[in-house]
Amino acid sequence: MVRAIWSGAINFGLVTVPVELYSATEDHTVHFRQFERGTSDRIRYKRVNERTGEEVPYEDIVKGYDLGDGDYVLVEQEELDQIAPGRSRSIDIESFVDLGEIDPLYFQKSYWLAPTKEEFGRAYGLLMQAMAETNKAGIARFVMRGKEHIAAVRAGNGVLVLDTLLFAEDVRDPAKELTKLPEKASPRGRELEMAIALVDSMADDWRPDDYHDQYNERVLKLIDDKKAGRTVSVEEPPSEPTKVVDLFEALSRSVERRKGSSGGSRSSAESRENSGSSKRSESGTGSGKRSSRKPADPDLSSLSKAELDRMARELDIKGRSKLNRAELEKAVRNARPGRSRKRAS
Repeated sequence: MVRAIWSGAINFGLVTVPVELYSATEDHTVHFRQFERGTSDRIRYKRVNERTGEEVPYEDIVKGYDLGDGDYVLVEQEELDQIAPGRSRSIDIESFVDLGEIDPLYFQKSYWLAPTKEEFGRAYGLLMQAMAETNKAGIARFVMRGKEHIAAVRAGNGVLVLDTLLFAEDVRDPAKELTKLPEKASPRGRELEMAIALVDSMADDWRPDDYHDQYNERVLKLIDDKKAGRTVSVEEPPSEPTKVVDLFEALSRSVERRKGSSGGSRSSAESRENSGSSKRSESGTGSGKRSSRKPADPDLSSLSKAELDRMARELDIKGRSKLNRAELEKAVRNARPGRSRKRAS
């Protein structure tokens, strides 16, 4: 069970709720130790005095701020703790803002807030419900581990969520930092319309469970294969960049490919364009019959891994997150006939 890493109180107006802070995320990266090649000897790091070469105990180490030219100001941790007395145990909400107004660029790390005791649950729940109904986030300041943070407190799924935010001075200005940004130019012809159609055709619901760290899974498989003495499978190299001169042609081909991979679904732009002619055709003939022509299946070898993964999800192919591109193509190819029969029935 996760442990509280901070305790204090959250303040909004004249209401104070004692709370505890819990980390809402965890690092699942595979970690390695370092060894000298050809031996079983571990590599370790020591804190040494650069002048004497002798190891220095942790309790004898202080912080130093570089003034330049080899000059430093030495600061003790106790001195840093003393300059933030009142804030170290309180989360003070200074204002409420629309959650959608906060650029995701500013979000840093997420935590859960929980009341320290059941008796504080009423005020805690009231704050959570008020923010949920107004879609507001409380902007607050607090100190944790010797550092002041600005944070957004918001309503989560039955729990208050605290997201630490970057300060404005932490975020770089792309106009100053990047020299390759294109100048604003109007799209030519129907490029924008086709780009919007492509976005519409790729629209989907956000399902975080569909996404896994595939590289991490491959690392674990590599370790398992080496442990068992099996041949290590090599991942395919990345695809070569598509050499298409005409941007509109590339967008058109992408939309057509999306149509085929999604079973012939039309983009919203095309639907609006064709709806009038479809109605006239049905009312004019009186037959009410729809065209029986089916869209041609896309060439699986020309699809990207992301597109194959989307098709695998639609076909409910199990274990798809662990498959490489070649394996995905084979699985989709084998599953498509069954999918066609299901639709025909």
